[in-house]
Amino acid sequence: MADTATVTTVQVRYFAAAAEAAATEEERLEFAGSTLGELRDALVERYGTPMARVVANGSFLLDGVVRRDPATPVGDRVDVLPPFAGG
Repeated sequence: MADTATVTTVQVRYFAAAAEAAATEEERLEFAGSTLGELRDALVERYGTPMARVVANGSFLLDGVVRRDPATPVGDRVDVLPPFAGG
């Protein structure tokens, strides 16, 4: 049986706590899948608990729009945004 898993390459930019968790501000990342949820899972697998904390309450910026729906397809670039406090 052939493997039908999609592998996606995306430019990921990290901000604030996300950059701290990844120990970088930007990288090209290959992951199995094509959705925001699959990317989120790949980031947690790669960077562990610190990234899990960020993505649990943070957001993702795709095409200039903040997204949190795990079914959202990713494009060429995703910005990982930590939770922001207002005031």
